[in-house]
Amino acid sequence: MSLTLIIGDKTYSSWSLRAALALELTGAPYGEQWITLNRPDTRAQILRYSPTGKVPLLLVDDAAIWDSLAIAEYLAECYPDAGLWPQSRAARALARSACAEMHSGFVALRTHLPMDLKRNQALAVIPDDALADIQRIFALWAECRQRFGQGGDFLFGRPSVADAFFAPVAARLRSYQIELPAEAGAYVDAIYQWPAFQRWYQAAQEEHLA
Repeated sequence: MSLTLIIGDKTYSSWSLRAALALELTGAPYGEQWITLNRPDTRAQILRYSPTGKVPLLLVDDAAIWDSLAIAEYLAECYPDAGLWPQSRAARALARSACAEMHSGFVALRTHLPMDLKRNQALAVIPDDALADIQRIFALWAECRQRFGQGGDFLFGRPSVADAFFAPVAARLRSYQIELPAEAGAYVDAIYQWPAFQRWYQAAQEEHLA
């Protein structure tokens, strides 16, 4: 199986990061095709691969899967022994619910604290709706950790799709110097110590963007 992930800038593209981390969980070799974002021809370049004009998109032989959640589910089916989702049904249900909430929610967080892996500076003021998103994320992480995270440092013990989906959030919290409860801080540390995330983060530091 030939796998190629179409991504945006590693500094900014949170959805590309989610798909890449899910791919890393499989252990399968894959290639990357990088399209620079926020240029006049960006959408045209992405439309060469994706009907949505958005990244990420996974090319599998001669087929295409778009949307990070669809990519994660496809990979979980293709690599069932890789453990992309937690083992128990209850844990999987919570992990899928958390990912779906991340996928469709937290609009204020996305708007006011966009991912920027080169940033290390607080905002002067964080809007109330973004603060509410952050508090909800803390509560969600705590629930995952308390119910199913005893086997390791990640949301469900070992790394899973849930961590792939919340890694960009952890990066936002650090980039914008958000004050964290102890448990959330430990989880952010775990994300930054995850080798798959470290490789992406280092590549982002080396990107030269116009």
